[in-house]
Amino acid sequence: MVLDEMFDVLPGDAAWGHEMAKDADGLDLHYVRQGEGSPTVLLLHGWPGFWYDWRRVLPRLAQTTSVIAMDLRGFGGSAKPDLPPREAYSPEAQVKNVLALLDALQIEKVVVAGYDIGGRVATTLARTAPQRVQALIFSNAFYPGFGTRPLEPEAQKERWYQHFHTIEQADQIIGHDRETVRLYLSYFYDHWLGNKQSLRPKEFEAIVDAYTQPGAVRASIAWYRAGAGSGQVAPQQEKLPPIERPTAVVWGATDPILLPAWTDRLGETFSHLVNVQILPDVGHFVPFEAPDVLVEAIRSVL
Repeated sequence: MVLDEMFDVLPGDAAWGHEMAKDADGLDLHYVRQGEGSPTVLLLHGWPGFWYDWRRVLPRLAQTTSVIAMDLRGFGGSAKPDLPPREAYSPEAQVKNVLALLDALQIEKVVVAGYDIGGRVATTLARTAPQRVQALIFSNAFYPGFGTRPLEPEAQKERWYQHFHTIEQADQIIGHDRETVRLYLSYFYDHWLGNKQSLRPKEFEAIVDAYTQPGAVRASIAWYRAGAGSGQVAPQQEKLPPIERPTAVVWGATDPILLPAWTDRLGETFSHLVNVQILPDVGHFVPFEAPDVLVEAIRSVL
């Protein structure tokens, strides 16, 4: 299938190259793999998304190197175990599953790109197993330089959902039926998108389908129940040494939840910043709002 045609292929199509592995607990871990060559690029999605967040990046990168877009535990085609959130869905738990995938595929080192929760998993990976990370691409995600700014009143107004997700009945309310899932997700895509034309109706419906799977809502919001949301972790941050891997940053400037002004301390977390790009008219969902810019940023650290 030619490159232009891939952009119209829905996530269930075999053309994407779907594969399965086992995570650190022997549970299913879904990923999509395309391309050949080295280094391997690992793409980590955000919430509310799944591997399909990278649909416009993956085929472009796969023209020149090997690319993997995985579903983190609790998302897409990966397992959704009903386990204690801090044990099963924290950034540290997700990193164990990433490492299990790399081990299963006998990949020693990757260039890892992540945004939103995927960005947090990427930085946790770089700290936990720096020998497995060649370089980082970081987009619209929490890092320690935010400090306590997510706790300020105006910022907290945007983080209502992180607190709502910790309520015991939240997943039952959101996931009551397909229409409630659709209405809930539509708020975030309407509110967080900068480039409104970047999400087509059929793509949004595919995302809704992913979140109407049994256990999908519960598992996806377990990240917040594990206390990993940006508004939850801000007051708990300990002083950490900087990440020394080459890092490119691409940030959507209209993101209402992760403000561009908060990129002012990136150098405290990433000691080897290759470049920092703040993109006007781009919101939270950088991988499909500005795929060309992100692809070039990834290639800059290959």
